[in-house]
Order: sequence, then structure tokens, then C-alpha cells
Amino acid sequence: MKDSELFPRVGRLPKYVFALVNELKYKLRREGEDIVDLGMGNPDLPPAPHIVDKLCEVARRDNVHGYSASRGIPRLRKAICDFYRSRYGVELDPEREAILTIGAKEGYSHLMLALLEPGDTVLVSNPTYPIHYYAPIIAGGDALPVPILPEEGEDFEESYLRKLYDTLRASFRKPKAVVLSFPHNPTTLCVSLEFFKEVIKLAKQEELWVIHDFAYADLGFDGYEPPSILQVEGAKEVAVELYSMSKGFSMAGWRVAFMLGNEVLIKNLAHLKSYLDYGVFTPIQVASIIALESPYEVVERAREVYRKRRDVLVEGLNRIGWHVDKPKASMFVWAKIPSWVGMNSLDFALFLLKEAKVAVSPGIGFGEYGEGYVRFALVENEHRIRQAVRGIKRAFEKLAQKV
Repeated sequence: MKDSELFPRVGRLPKYVFALVNELKYKLRREGEDIVDLGMGNPDLPPAPHIVDKLCEVARRDNVHGYSASRGIPRLRKAICDFYRSRYGVELDPEREAILTIGAKEGYSHLMLALLEPGDTVLVSNPTYPIHYYAPIIAGGDALPVPILPEEGEDFEESYLRKLYDTLRASFRKPKAVVLSFPHNPTTLCVSLEFFKEVIKLAKQEELWVIHDFAYADLGFDGYEPPSILQVEGAKEVAVELYSMSKGFSMAGWRVAFMLGNEVLIKNLAHLKSYLDYGVFTPIQVASIIALESPYEVVERAREVYRKRRDVLVEGLNRIGWHVDKPKASMFVWAKIPSWVGMNSLDFALFLLKEAKVAVSPGIGFGEYGEGYVRFALVENEHRIRQAVRGIKRAFEKLAQKV
């Protein structure tokens, strides 16, 4: 066997498109270039001080450094259920309808491993966060793409539901689940509770499971409050939701998320995870309790930072002639590449790196329907974002002379 050979399961995974951008970014930085990195959605904000203080306090105890609870310590599971009751009016049983996961990616990926057999399929939006598409493949199944198109505007919800139904009907083998994530990464599209009601109705009719990744639950702007799919009456009969503390609570590196809802899915995930991990470090779990039980202003302060950054970026891009709409939620801006540029998304992302000194994510990295767009992550301060806009303006002026 050659050292360079990939095992079959790994061989089904393409090279990460984003790696090409990252390689150039690191090369330019080694050469001394100042790169404004708006590529990866890696929060730059720290957690609230009292949450960090609790982590440090508990970590100094002698009896908290052994293995923890894979499902999450009981008090933490109660805290997330209390949070859902106060925030969304959703009642959850901490014993049967809530489990801690080591970040949303781990929870989702292992649920796919528990759920799917070889040849099984799930319905997944395209474009999408890559793990939504590839976790089913890693598990030995497959993902059927459902196009998600921002240009459909106000007709988006109705159109998406129709495409969901059409893809389901056209499937050779009946899919086991539909995977959703709203507010959406990368397109930033948002949905209403009525949309979720229709999804749950369809899932019950067609005997589908529903997995909703609620990663940007806390980052709604301008009065928009992202709904939880569990707010739909009867949703727990077919659905689970992943709630992450990475974004709103600025705890991305802590790897704290929860799967909530249907007890059958959660029971199976818990059984699988009991073989695979011993849970999150206990001091992190205790500090997460403090975070969830804190006043929601902790999250609102972070949300306001992202809103201001959104405004600086979008208004700046519009001023230099790149028309972009303000997203209602998430920590991203999804920008259609100006037609006059004449580049695909990967070439354009590399162009911005070299000429504007700005890193963005090429839309093709999120799926074929992401082509023609790039994604900005709001993970640098307002001063740096203004610097990025100036760099893009200079790059556009230079490019326009060649066109």
C-alpha cells in the first residue's frame, strides 16, 4: 500500500476548498502582509468575565479532573431545558430530551452515524455548512441536495418547501431525514415559524426525521428573533434541534452544544456516545451552567457587536459599488460577486487575498449552488473591516483598468 493512498471512506471526501485560500493566506502572512481575515466563522469575542471566572474557579478543585458525564451533568441538562422554557416557551425533559454534545458538529456527525445504514440518504440544503453534507457520507450514507437560492427573495420559503417535496418524491430510496439550519450558513436566509410548521407537517406525512442545526439562534438583528423548530406543536415527535453556545455566548473553543427534542434520536445518540467519549471537561460544563443561567444581556451585547460590524461592512461595500443586502441574522454576509469581475468564487477569493489583502470564503466551498458568491465572516473589529473595504476598493479599481 502506498503511503499516499486514502482509505475508501476518506477518499469520498473532497479536498477542502477553503484549504486553498488558507494556504495562500498563511503564505502572504509569512511574507509580512497584513491580511484582514473574514474567512472562517471563528468568533473573536471572549466569553463574559464571570463565565471565565467560574471556569477557573472550578478547575482549581482537586476532584473535577477525571472523566465527566458523556450525556452532560444533570444540572447542565436542566439549565439548557430551563433556558429553552424561558427563551422559546418549549418544555423539555432533561433526562430524555436533552443531551450535551462536544460542539454541534460532533453531535450531528454522530447522530448520522447512529441513524444511517449503507445506502441511506438525507435531504440537505445546497449550499450548506460542509459537515451537513459530508457527515452522512462519512457515516456510509449519502446526501441529496436541495437548492437554497437567496435570489428567490420573499418567495424563498414556499419555493424551498416545494423543492424539498420534489426531491423527496424523486428519490429512488426514501430519505431518512431532512437537515435544516436557519438562520442559514452561508446564505444568511431566515425563516418564519410558519415555515417550520410546514416542515414538521411534511415530515410526519412522509415519516421523516428532522434535524435542525440552530447554530445562529442568538444572532438575530433589527428585531428579528430566530424561531426554534421545537416551538411547533408536536415537533418533538419527529425533530431534534442542535443549540450551540459557540456564537451567542462566544464559547466556540469550549465545544459546548446540545441536542434537544425527540427522545428516540437522543436515546440512540446517547447510546453511541457512551462508547466514544466521556463528555466535556467538568469545569467547562459548570461554567456553561452559569452562562445559561445568566441574564440574556450577555448574549445581547455580543449580538450588538456583530450588528455594528454587519453595518460597517455592508454599507462600506455598497459605497464602493458592490451591492449587498444586510442579513437579518447570523455572523456572516453572503455577497454575490459583481458580474463585471468575470471570475468564479475560488479565483475571486484568491484575487481578494492577493490584491485587497482580505480573506473570504469562496461560495463553491459550500456546494455547487454557492458558486457566484463569497462569504464574509464578521470576526474582525470595525476598524479592520473598514480597512478591508478600502483594500477591496483599491483591488476593484486596479481590476477595472484591465477589464
